[in-house]
Amino acid sequence: MTAEITEAVSTHILSHFLTVGGFVLAVFAIARLVGEKRQPSNTLAWLLGIVLVPYIGVPLYLLMGGRKIRRLAASKRSASLNLPGMRAVSATTAALPTVHAISSMGGSPPVGGNALRLITTGEQAYTELETAILDARHSIHITTFILSRDDTGRRIVQLLAKRAREGVKVRLLLDSLGCFMSSRGFVDPIRKAGGEVVKFMPVVPLSSRGSANLRNHRKIAIFDQHTAIIGGHNIAREYMGQQFWKKRWKDFGAVINGPGAAMLNQVFLADWSFASKQAIATLQTEFDPASLRAKGEGELQIVASGPDVAGDPLYEGIVSMIQEAEQSIWIVTPYFIPDEVLLRSLIVKARAGKDVTLILPAHSNHPVADYARRHFVRLLRQAGARVLLYNKGMMHSKAIIVDDRMALFGSANLDLRSLFVNFEIGVVVYSAADIQAMRIWADELLRECVAPKPEKPRRHRLLGNLAEDLSRLLAPLL
Repeated sequence: MTAEITEAVSTHILSHFLTVGGFVLAVFAIARLVGEKRQPSNTLAWLLGIVLVPYIGVPLYLLMGGRKIRRLAASKRSASLNLPGMRAVSATTAALPTVHAISSMGGSPPVGGNALRLITTGEQAYTELETAILDARHSIHITTFILSRDDTGRRIVQLLAKRAREGVKVRLLLDSLGCFMSSRGFVDPIRKAGGEVVKFMPVVPLSSRGSANLRNHRKIAIFDQHTAIIGGHNIAREYMGQQFWKKRWKDFGAVINGPGAAMLNQVFLADWSFASKQAIATLQTEFDPASLRAKGEGELQIVASGPDVAGDPLYEGIVSMIQEAEQSIWIVTPYFIPDEVLLRSLIVKARAGKDVTLILPAHSNHPVADYARRHFVRLLRQAGARVLLYNKGMMHSKAIIVDDRMALFGSANLDLRSLFVNFEIGVVVYSAADIQAMRIWADELLRECVAPKPEKPRRHRLLGNLAEDLSRLLAPLL
C-alpha cells in the first residue's frame, strides 16, 4: 500500500513538473514568436499550435520556427554583390521605385551588359545545362534543391565527375532535405574525381536552430563566372531530360551571360562558404574581373532573399512591382498563398480596372496548397481579376510581368514559405526586349489554360469548405 501511495505521489509530482515545464516553454516560445518579424497569419498558426498542443507545438517551433539567422546575415554582408567595374544601368531604370525598394532591403544594385536567353522546356533546360558543363574551362558551381537518383540526375553526376577529372573546379551544393536520398554515395563519383560536394544545413544532426525548416530552394548553375542558368528547374526527370517525356512539368528559366552571372556566382560562394565552412575571403580570391565584361544590352537585378538577408528584398520588390503597375500584372506560379498586403494590392489593382491575370496549375503536386489557394483566388475573381488554369499537367513556372517595364523570374513561389522562410533567388528584368520575350512566352502558356469551373454554392460543399479552411490555417507553416 505504501509503495502504491509513493508511486502515486511521484506520478503527481512528475505530472506537475511537466505541466509547469510545458507552461514555461510555451511562454518562452510565445515571447520569442511575438518578438520576431513575421506575417500575422504565420504568427497565428504558430500560436494555435503552441497554446492548443504545447507538447508538440513548442518543440516544433524550437526546431523549425526560426525565420532569420542573424550571424549568417552578418557574414553574408561581406560577400557584396556590388562588384567593382560593374556596368551602370540607364537613368530610366535607375529611377524605378522597385530598384530602390530591392536595393534598400539588401538586394543587389541593377547591372547592365547582360544577354538573356529564355528556357521554356525541360529538354532545352537539360541541353543548356549539359552544354554549359561540357564547355566550362575553369569552374562549375551548381546549387539545387533536388538532385534525383534517376537518369537525369545520374547523367549530370557523370558529367560533373568527368569535368572534375579534367581539372575543372567543380562545386556542387545540395540542400540536405531536398537531396536527402542523393547527397551521399550517389555523388561519390564527383568527390572521387576531385570535385567538391557539400550539403546545405544538414537535417540530421541539426546544424542550428531552425535548420530543419530553413531550406535552400535556390537553383543556380554558374560556369566560369560569366554564364549562369537560373530558374525553377531542379535536376530531376520531372524538370529536365534529354528526351521528351509526357509527364514532365512545365517550368521556366533563363541563361544569363554577363555581369549578372558574376553576381550570381557571389551568391553561390556565400552559400558555399556557409555550408562548407571555407572562408569567404579565400573563395573570393578566385574572382575574375573578365566576368564583368558586357555580353549584351540587358539590364537586370539579382535578388537573393531568405534567412541570410536582414530584410525581405524579394517580397518588397514584388509588392513594389504590383503597386507600380499602370496597365497589367501577369503572375505565373505553381502555388498561390499570398499574405494580406500582396492580396490587397492585387485586389485594388483589379478593382481599378487593371489587367490582373493569374496563371496556376489546374492541379499542383501539393493538394493542400490547392485547397489553401481557393480563398485567395475567389477574392481575386470577385474583384475582377482573370484566373486561368494550366490543365496539361503540373506547371512549376514562376514569373511576374508588369506592364512592359519590368519582369521577375527565379526560384520563388508566390507563397509564404518562399517569400519569408526559404533561401530563394530571383532576377528582375528591366530591358524591353527581354520583357517582351517573357510576354510572348506567357501568351503561349495562356493558350494552354482554361477558366476555372463555376463553384458550387457554399452550402453544397461542406467537406470542401472544411478542407479549404484547414489548409488555409496551416498554409503559413507549409
